[in-house]
Amino acid sequence: MTVSPLARPFPDLPAIPGVRIATTCAGYKPWARDDLLLIAFPPGTKVAGVTTRSRCPSPEVETCRRHLPFGEARALIVNAGNSNAFTGAAGRAATAAQVKEAARLLCCWPREVFPASTGVIGVPLPTDKAVAGVRAAHAALGSGDWLQATQAIGTTDTFPKAAWREAMLGETRVRLIGFVKGSGMIAPDMATMLAFVVTDTAVAPAFLQQALSAANATSFSAITVDGDTSTSDTCLAFATGRAGNAPLTGWESPGAEAFAFALADLCRDLALLVVRDGEGARKLIEVRVTGAVSDQSAKVIAMSIANSPLVKTAIAGGDANWGRVVMAVGKAGEPAERDRLSIRFGGVLVARDGAVVAGYDEGPVAAHLAGEEVEVEADLGLGTGRATVFTCDLTQGYISINADYRS
Repeated sequence: MTVSPLARPFPDLPAIPGVRIATTCAGYKPWARDDLLLIAFPPGTKVAGVTTRSRCPSPEVETCRRHLPFGEARALIVNAGNSNAFTGAAGRAATAAQVKEAARLLCCWPREVFPASTGVIGVPLPTDKAVAGVRAAHAALGSGDWLQATQAIGTTDTFPKAAWREAMLGETRVRLIGFVKGSGMIAPDMATMLAFVVTDTAVAPAFLQQALSAANATSFSAITVDGDTSTSDTCLAFATGRAGNAPLTGWESPGAEAFAFALADLCRDLALLVVRDGEGARKLIEVRVTGAVSDQSAKVIAMSIANSPLVKTAIAGGDANWGRVVMAVGKAGEPAERDRLSIRFGGVLVARDGAVVAGYDEGPVAAHLAGEEVEVEADLGLGTGRATVFTCDLTQGYISINADYRS
C-alpha cells in the first residue's frame, strides 16, 4: 500500500503509568498482521466517549453506549478487519462473549470493558477467534507499545496516526496520548472511525465527557473525506488519575481549562491526520465559512463545500473553479444571497457580489492549488456565523481502493 504523500511521521510517545498494551493476530482476515488490540487500565480509570449517529450501529457501539454511563474502565478491545456491523444476534453474541472473557481475565465487571471493531460490514465477528484473541493478548499484556497499538487497529490506513500533549495543572504535569484510525467512510458527525485518548489526569467522568464533547465539535466532527458516516465510529477517552493532580470535577476546578485546551488541541491534530490519510488524498483542504447567520448555518455550508465531489475533483486537478464553490453554498439549504457572496482561494479574492473580481489573475490561485495544503473561503456577508472544516481532494485512488474493498 502506497503511503499518503500527506503522511506525518509517528511521534515518540511517552508511557502512561499503569497502562498495559498488547496486540495479537486473531486472524479476522487472511493476513499475517496483528488485528486485535487489548489495553488494560489500572483500577479507578475513568472513561468518556462519543459514538456514531448512524441508525445502523455495530454491537460494539451499542455496548459502549451501555457502559459509558457507569464512568469506569479497565479494558479497551479493538478488532480490525471486521466491523461486526449489521450482523444480528450472531454479532451481538460475539461482542458479549469477547467482553465477558476480557472481564474474566482482568477480574473486573463487563461494564468496565469497552469494545470497538472496524472493517467489512455484514460479516459476523468470529466468536472463537475473538475470544482466543483476547486470551492471547491478555497473556502478552505489557509487551506492546503505542505504535503497535496504532498499527493493529488500521484497515485502509497508509500510515499510523498518533499525537500527544502535555499540560500543567498548577504544579502537576499531565500527559495525554491519542491514536486514531481512519481513511475512508469519514463524515463522522460525532468522532471519527476509531479514536482513543489515554491520559494520566485525575478527572471526574462527567467533566471528562464535557471536555471530550467540546473537543469533538471542533475536531472529529469538523472533518470529512467522502461524506459517508460509519456504523462503527467511536471516540473514547480514558483517564487513569495517576498524575496526582487535584481531581478535575468541573470548569471551575483549577487547571480545568488547561486540560480541556490540551485535549481539544490533541483531538484536532488526530482529526487532521485522518484527513491527511483520506483514501487517495493528495491535498489537505481547509474550508472556512464566514458571514453566515449562525455558527451552525456556517457549519452546514462548510460541510456542503467539503463534501462536494465537484469541488474536490476540481481541487485535485488544480482547477480554480470558484463556480463549484458557489454551487455548494447554494445547495446547502441555508440562508445565502448570491450578490453578497465572496469566494477566496489561498486568501486571494476571486469572486464577490455575485460576479468574478475585475482583473482577476488566476496565476497565484493556480500556484496555491498546486500545493499540498489548500484554503477555500466563502464569506456570505449576512452575519457573524463562522465555521472551519477539513477535507481532502477526490482522486482516482479513492475509486481504486473502494472498488475492491472487501477483497
